[in-house]
Amino acid sequence: MITAIIPAAGRGLRFGSDENKTFYPLKNKPLLLWPLQTLEAFYEVEDIIVVVRFEDIDRTSKLIDKYGIKKVRKIIGGGKERQDSVFNALKSIDRNTQFVLIHDGVRPFLDTKLLKSMILQFVQNQRTIDGIITGVPVKDTIKSVERGESGSDHNGLYVKETLKRDLLWAIHTPQLFVLEKILAAYKKAMKDNFYSTDDSALLENYGGKIKLFMGSYKNIKITTIEDIKIAEALLQ
Repeated sequence: MITAIIPAAGRGLRFGSDENKTFYPLKNKPLLLWPLQTLEAFYEVEDIIVVVRFEDIDRTSKLIDKYGIKKVRKIIGGGKERQDSVFNALKSIDRNTQFVLIHDGVRPFLDTKLLKSMILQFVQNQRTIDGIITGVPVKDTIKSVERGESGSDHNGLYVKETLKRDLLWAIHTPQLFVLEKILAAYKKAMKDNFYSTDDSALLENYGGKIKLFMGSYKNIKITTIEDIKIAEALLQ
């Protein structure tokens, strides 16, 4: 059994709109609805838990009812950070669940072919890995930087080294884990006050084995209002 967690409790400070990013329309459909409808039609996922801000729970419930999303079993309130929100969801999962799929609520282009391939890879490697994540090789040259003595903003940064691009990947969601392993890693991280914006980083930090799977450059995360225009162009 696979339960999907959709974290969508971010404040969207960089988005630049009065409308909550989670509900901002992409082709007249709220962003959150895009991955939800994909998972609703995806046979292998049985349950969905949506994490939103507490003040958005009622609005989210009405949206889910309006569009007939039947697999959403719970809508829960998020925390201060993304990690807090996902932890809230993980703690609420039925223990009969073996696997958990985590996917950002503002990545609208969740692909079912990718999901099927991920699950197959996981099953084939289940004895040797604790999770499988998606990503793409970076295209730009990446440099590590450090701050000067008086640097407090981007003007105070200096190049430390140029990293080898062929070993660098941009990591996306969806990410798939053994529930028991990712929950244990989250509990340790919260106890140690170790925070990351990436779920798999918690497993890595405590010795988990993560397999990397080729994702898609189209699987963009909506961060700024300009990303909406990119998403609309991709749809066309």
